[in-house]
Amino acid sequence: MELEFYGAAREVTGSCHILRVNGHTVLLDCGMFQGRRIESDEKNRTLPVPIGEIDAVVLSHAHIDHSGRLPFLVSQGYDKTIWATPATRDLCAIMLADSAHIQEQDARFYAKRSKQTVEPLYAMRDATRVQELMVGVPYGKTFDVVPGVQVSYVDAGHILGSASVIVDCSEKGVTRRLIFSADVGRYGLPIIRDPQPPAGGNIVVMESTYGNRDHPPVEDMRGALAKVVTETAARGGRILIPAFAVGRTQEIIYDLHILAREKRIPAIPIYVDSPLAIDTTSVFELHPELFDQTEEFVREVADLFRFDLVHYTRDVSESKALNSAQGPMIIIAASGMAEAGRIVHHLANGVSDPRNTVLIVGFQAEHTLGRRIVERRPMLKLLGEEQPLRADVVVLNGYSAHADRTELARWLGAVRKSSPALGTVYLVHGEADAQDALQAQLTGVGYKVEAPTPRTRITF
Repeated sequence: MELEFYGAAREVTGSCHILRVNGHTVLLDCGMFQGRRIESDEKNRTLPVPIGEIDAVVLSHAHIDHSGRLPFLVSQGYDKTIWATPATRDLCAIMLADSAHIQEQDARFYAKRSKQTVEPLYAMRDATRVQELMVGVPYGKTFDVVPGVQVSYVDAGHILGSASVIVDCSEKGVTRRLIFSADVGRYGLPIIRDPQPPAGGNIVVMESTYGNRDHPPVEDMRGALAKVVTETAARGGRILIPAFAVGRTQEIIYDLHILAREKRIPAIPIYVDSPLAIDTTSVFELHPELFDQTEEFVREVADLFRFDLVHYTRDVSESKALNSAQGPMIIIAASGMAEAGRIVHHLANGVSDPRNTVLIVGFQAEHTLGRRIVERRPMLKLLGEEQPLRADVVVLNGYSAHADRTELARWLGAVRKSSPALGTVYLVHGEADAQDALQAQLTGVGYKVEAPTPRTRITF
């Protein structure tokens, strides 16, 4: 039984790990690499293993850095099962179609600029084909992936439908349990349930995105959001929020809904300017069974994401009209790292105005526009032009859907308590400084911890 670390090894994006049991090969996730464009494109066009060797894919959740290369696999001839939770399957239907649209748009743009033919990474037909291959399995139900590999999902508390993956591998009379945390959520996040740590593991592959820091408490975020909105509106500015279409947008709308009902923010218009986020919100509304019923607002309010102040702007003309609109407003738009999509246009229109606030509510990977905003670079390149950053920048890391170092230790502690035969913990999905800090912390309390580099292989 062998595991090879391929993507999200000593980096955050491109989640993909290669499991080999009984001569069969299973991919755990097949995510897109994000960052420097040329480098990422080359990595995204490289198969993790020859396509004919892949017998199945087990997907943890719908975020593009975990699912985004599935259409590329299909374009190269993959035609076997892709396993996911039902909500992940529904989210992938819209997210991968959106990703394919971006791939085709980018290819046309660069072909026009370079006067050379540029092939998109994949096309809409490939995203559609992924849906035909995807099978949804609910939490807690065991399913056979290939001979000798049984899998079940538990709620990872990260986004709607996200899962930690329990993989029972049997070969030559020996059975070992691999726990793949995927992305672990925070405890107390709005809407979705808390993470459920798996039990009985022999080895753990665990994310480490925030392994070197703690977030502010979740319960403080709503008040911090109210403060940003109130202060920016008072000076006549806009609050520009680059937000992931899945999860983060819905959390922000949810909190704004509560704040508006409690009259803790001024009654200014809120625009959700992202077709993908609009479609995603509809998927959320299809899966109320996954909401956290311990939350009073969830139990008492039927329409969590629809109220008088919020407007969903799907058409391009509606989006463009916001540029000339007057008065304070909130604009929530994808992408979450400000690398593409409508938020780039709103930032180009608003970062030079000191009345405005750019509100960062999620992780910003290296070499992204979002990271440059967090670093408060004095000049930003937007739509090909340099713009001075004069708007206020506020970072609310408490909205992160990723567990911080204390929450990761809590999750892992629960796994260890129920896993008397626990061996090595392998850290993935984190930048080197975050992984090194978390490795030192966990080693100090008795864990055996490694942070594998790409193409490291282990047997277990």
